[in-house]
Amino acid sequence: MGEAELQPENSLLVIHSVIYFYGNAANDVLSKQVAKDIADHWNEPKGKVNIRRTIYEVFFNIKGIYEPSLSPQTVFENTNPRNNYFRIEEYARGNISFVDGLGSNTGYFKLENLLNNSTTAAHEYGHTLGLDHPQNLDIRGQGQPRIMYPRGTLVDPEFQYDPRIQAGLTGGTMNPFTRRVFREDIDDLRLHKLSYNKNNFAILGEFSSVWHDAQLM
Repeated sequence: MGEAELQPENSLLVIHSVIYFYGNAANDVLSKQVAKDIADHWNEPKGKVNIRRTIYEVFFNIKGIYEPSLSPQTVFENTNPRNNYFRIEEYARGNISFVDGLGSNTGYFKLENLLNNSTTAAHEYGHTLGLDHPQNLDIRGQGQPRIMYPRGTLVDPEFQYDPRIQAGLTGGTMNPFTRRVFREDIDDLRLHKLSYNKNNFAILGEFSSVWHDAQLM
């Protein structure tokens, strides 16, 4: 979830998101790194949007804050559209990170999914902005996978976990480290359709406001 701000004087459309991280595996360094990873991925294609016959460059301003004292009440009562809340733990059921629905502002990260320049955080952030997985999960012959393709997608060999493995077998599906944000992903946000107020602000996403306890093995 985020707040979109039109800056006509700079020809910028800035998406502001603040992500508060809590949980036993969260820390200050990781929180800042995950926010940077998200911003780097989403700013890489230098997206543009035409609003009111003005071309704006889209810039993602993402801040990560470690909040070990975060309370469920804070999450439940938040009304700031910039604020998102994610628990980070070493264990997650199903070994997957997730958000609480499309356009949500809460979720749960498995620590392993966030390390070594992973694209998981950027993928889940796309969900918080309302993007779903594509319907066609066999994109062989189409080159590099876009950010919203999920694990298990069939891709060209160079984008698999192991390029030597037959497609669909263990190791023969998309390695999520190979995903990238394309301009088409930013187009899919339909930023030109948002309802900007008189101060040039609009809300992107919705309040899910779910507090997560640590999942147990």
